[in-house]
Amino acid sequence: MDNRRTILLIKKIIQIFTIIVFSLSCKNVVQDVKVIENKPMNVVEDDNNLNGDDKQIESPLDMNLQEPFPLTISHPLQLHTKKNKKYSKEFIEAQNILDEALEFCEVSQDYWQKGELDSAIESLDQAYALMLRINDSSNILLQQKDDLRYLISKRLMEIYASRYTVVNGTHEAIPVVINKHVQEEINILTGRDRKFFISSYKRSGRYRHYIVEELKKAGLPASLSWLPLIESGFKIRALSKSRALGLWQFIPSTGYKFGLKRNRYIDERMDPEKSTMAAIAYLTALHKIFGDWITVLAAYNCGEGRVLRIIQKQNVNYLDNFWDLYDRLPNETARYVPKFLATLHIIENMQKYGFNPDDLYEPVKYESIEISRQIHLNNIASKTGIPYKILKAYNPELRYGVTPQEPYMLKIPENKKNLLLACINSIPSFKPKYSRNTKGYHIVKSGESLYSIAKRYNVKISDLKAANRMRGSRIIAGKKLRIPGKRYYSKKSNKVKNVRKYAKTSSIKKHIVRKGDSLWNIARRYQTTTHQIKKINNIMSSALYIGQTLNIPLDNNNVARNRNIYKVKSGDSPFQIALKHNMELADFLRINHLGPGSKIYPGQLLLTE
Repeated sequence: MDNRRTILLIKKIIQIFTIIVFSLSCKNVVQDVKVIENKPMNVVEDDNNLNGDDKQIESPLDMNLQEPFPLTISHPLQLHTKKNKKYSKEFIEAQNILDEALEFCEVSQDYWQKGELDSAIESLDQAYALMLRINDSSNILLQQKDDLRYLISKRLMEIYASRYTVVNGTHEAIPVVINKHVQEEINILTGRDRKFFISSYKRSGRYRHYIVEELKKAGLPASLSWLPLIESGFKIRALSKSRALGLWQFIPSTGYKFGLKRNRYIDERMDPEKSTMAAIAYLTALHKIFGDWITVLAAYNCGEGRVLRIIQKQNVNYLDNFWDLYDRLPNETARYVPKFLATLHIIENMQKYGFNPDDLYEPVKYESIEISRQIHLNNIASKTGIPYKILKAYNPELRYGVTPQEPYMLKIPENKKNLLLACINSIPSFKPKYSRNTKGYHIVKSGESLYSIAKRYNVKISDLKAANRMRGSRIIAGKKLRIPGKRYYSKKSNKVKNVRKYAKTSSIKKHIVRKGDSLWNIARRYQTTTHQIKKINNIMSSALYIGQTLNIPLDNNNVARNRNIYKVKSGDSPFQIALKHNMELADFLRINHLGPGSKIYPGQLLLTE
């Protein structure tokens, strides 16, 4: 009994710490928004278009946790003037301590990207210890201490979040509680919405076998495979009012965060396999925040930020019972969790409610062939005899039935691969109508934004706005925009450019993601950084999947630099020595094989550059 109380107490402390960090991040949201103001999010809406193919939100924001964030701590010594003589020797010493603490934060970032998480945390400990030495109570230093405290807490959260691995330990099953809220949803699904349940259950046969297999690999409950039934009815092209799309109903920004690519030709939210991997990564991340699956389901529906804000207003005892949150949740989310539990109950008792458990569509079976140029599915259908509707159904992520400019793995029915290979060279390439815009104009289409148009024509947003005398970023469908320059030249794939860039100075090694891999342990294995791996592979999030191929840059330019020997003097610290020799603290620690907490002593010989 005592052990159970201890575990509950620890769990509550962790949740309270999460809430505090989240509330601190809310205070800085205005500063964060300024960083992305040059990427407009305006989207053209067309109420007459109901198919959802071109009603997607352009979301260029990179929400990946492992990207370094800008420092906001200002240096108050820049504000000093000769007229202001209030700054004493103690003040300047305190400022130097803050500078040293900030340098240890940077060292932590360097260790983190190399995958040395223990050293990264130790560096933050050093930074916090230095901050505690400051007793000056001036307003400027207090603000800096607050900023530094926030920076350290944010870095700690990011370090722990980066421990994501492809296959986690087995999580507990989702408990099915039958209360009045769940019973109401059971009555609705077996009564008024009976036809919806039957049709959705039939469609689950096409995809659920793959979903269950991947959930088991990730160590997640197999019952989560029924989430698409209440999310989308297992419809690949299901589009909600909030523009959530696909089996798992990702909005563009969340899909982008978890690695789902979206451009003019492809929207991977409609790819059942890729969206499943993104959903698993998202559910895993949410479980690390909340710890129980019922709360995770609520956060999946309305967002973790909203759930955390509700938790912040609750008393601590909520942690023992999700239903304490029930009345405070949005109506849709309040129904969402009971509806999912009702679905699990009905699935376990199909015959009791008059359903046929064997009434399922056959799983989708296919072969893949790499297409290295743009081809329209209509042309493939006419050459091979495979119906266009079948090709479109097998490749739902192709928004307009056209393969993208970069290499694409096309899915075709079984036993049709040789047929396509035999005639692939005779299939004409697809030529976009806009590929040579000699008049320098573009007609805005539904779903487009200034960002997507500027990206398509390889021009700056500011130039596009100047050419059209625009002050704001709002555009409407049908508007004619003048494009700076007469011709459009498509950009090469970022991934190809990045690989070529690294190939000039480095060798490239292929790595196949295996069970237990994560970005940080791969970076550590090959002595590189997570940032370099993500950049060369053009991936935005840290989510990986088993079998994924990664290009790993191996540095060939490790040329020894001119190094000098420095004899440590009384009162020296690693930070002071690095500063004296115009070195980064991280570099000084690395070449001397020192850690963030290592002690140095007078007379010791150290290397400098």
